[in-house]
Amino acid sequence: MTPALSGFGLGMRRPHYASFTGGEAPVDFFEVISENFMVAGGRPIDTLMRAREHYPVALHGVSLSVGSADGPHPDYLDRLKILVDRIEPAVVSDHLCWTGTGAFNSHDLLPVPLTGEALDTVCEAIDRAQTHLKRRMLFENPSTYIEFPGTMPEWEFLREMVRRTGCGLLLDVNNVFVTASNHGLDPRDWLGGLPLDAVGQIHLAGHSQGAHGLIDTHDAAVDPAVWALYAETIARTGPLPTMIERDGDIPPIDDLLAELALARATVPA
Repeated sequence: MTPALSGFGLGMRRPHYASFTGGEAPVDFFEVISENFMVAGGRPIDTLMRAREHYPVALHGVSLSVGSADGPHPDYLDRLKILVDRIEPAVVSDHLCWTGTGAFNSHDLLPVPLTGEALDTVCEAIDRAQTHLKRRMLFENPSTYIEFPGTMPEWEFLREMVRRTGCGLLLDVNNVFVTASNHGLDPRDWLGGLPLDAVGQIHLAGHSQGAHGLIDTHDAAVDPAVWALYAETIARTGPLPTMIERDGDIPPIDDLLAELALARATVPA
């Protein structure tokens, strides 16, 4: 039976594998990047299965590419379904983005122009993915650095995406802060426009100051302003499964657990 996702977790990254496979990490769940484990067998699957014995797992993809004109690749969906059926994750998620076309993968989360035509493309792709996997998925709000002319607000796009496909949202609070800040908007107003009742999981991460705005880098501690926005989020939604993402300059696991304790302290008992 697939366990539900609840509580507080971390992304399982290579320096901390032993803590998860041994069941020693004091977390309620862990998350992995789906593509790292979409293989037939070997050490990656063995590591994931051993950690899965101790905790619920969330699969978080970066290459479904729902914003691409040709949509998710059938081979990708087949390999993802094999992994999903094998480990029975509590959550399967990806991003509102496109990553490439055909055989080309940019390995980056490229922005979707928030137009009606793009909305049709994204919703069709989500419908195909959810039908193939036979389960509801969550999709993460992106960090964005440019604006396309003649587009709708991101929160309006996400609301309609949820309504039309029945998918849920993975709310990245850092991305809300980064995107709103880059576009000169109040992150609290941005948050208020989102369909918060569709949120099934929350991400927290760090960002960096770039030459022309904030960059979602996942290589630093969660910023105090993002912690404040997380508190505002929880006040509006109530408790939701929350995790810390760290993908660069990865510190000892105790440092991440200290951050996770801040998230626990933010949620009313």
